[in-house]
Amino acid sequence: MLALLHTSPVHVPVFDALREQDHPRLRLRHFVDEGLLRRARRGGPETVAGDIATVLDRAVAEGAGAVLCTCSTIGAVAETAGAARALPVLRIDRPMAAQAVAAGPRVVVVAAVESTLDPTVALLHQEAERAGRRLRARPLLVPGAWARFEAGDTEGYLRAVAEAADSVTGDEADAVVLAQASMAQARDLTTTSVPVLSSPRRGLAAAARAATRAAGAAAPA
Repeated sequence: MLALLHTSPVHVPVFDALREQDHPRLRLRHFVDEGLLRRARRGGPETVAGDIATVLDRAVAEGAGAVLCTCSTIGAVAETAGAARALPVLRIDRPMAAQAVAAGPRVVVVAAVESTLDPTVALLHQEAERAGRRLRARPLLVPGAWARFEAGDTEGYLRAVAEAADSVTGDEADAVVLAQASMAQARDLTTTSVPVLSSPRRGLAAAARAATRAAGAAAPA
């Protein structure tokens, strides 16, 4: 079983649909805590480390072989908490970051929440160092977009994100990263010639592989 840690309930149907499309035999268990992101934005991601650890322990108790954190702001903290428990905990945006680094050294990071920018840029630098590649990451915050998301204006939110991505040209970037999983559908609205990358599908695929490996290791010989 794969557990997913969300900071918004809107992610549940998104990942259920991806599971049906790509991993129909994969069992999912969703944990949603909207307060995690609010507290992380207010005090920094490390302030919710204890709360994340509690969720991970619950996931293990319920039979999860791996956990996928779908919030980019707290992803690094979740990975660290998983390492302390010898539990595979994956952040949704790591496969996307590796893809962006492979596309070229100039990456623009689009985010609707400021607290997401530093963790995502740090992740890109990690992946660049791992691949032995150069990186110049530029953050691009979309003003007012998150307020639309919180108000339930999904269409307006996605349109604002797409417009921000479309402002990036091939002269300044090799890839545009949509830093938050909630942005994924904005990719379909973009018209820029620059590759626009989102995290849910690749992140879920990596987590599904981790959960399958864990299940195989736990199976009796």
